Amino acid sequence: MLVKTLKAGNRPANADYREQSLKLHGWICAKCGREFERENLHLLTVHHKDGNHHHNPKDGSNWENLCVYCHDDEHSRLLLAEYLNG
Repeated sequence: MLVKTLKAGNRPANADYREQSLKLHGWICAKCGREFERENLHLLTVHHKDGNHHHNPKDGSNWENLCVYCHDDEHSRLLLAEYLNG
């Protein structure tokens, strides 16, 4: 119980954005189109388009649901772009 309380203290006030994004955008990857069921929903993540995990507008405009593979690809592309741009 103590660990859960401490973790909750480090979360932004609107940290329930994952549930909100799943409701708004559905259980589908915005990049590859893979559909998810309750059994594998843990593989669907929320990507913050602007990279700011504290920017969570209620309309979901900063979120897109991506499967773990597409999410990893998205961040890899950003790292590569930063590296190539010096």
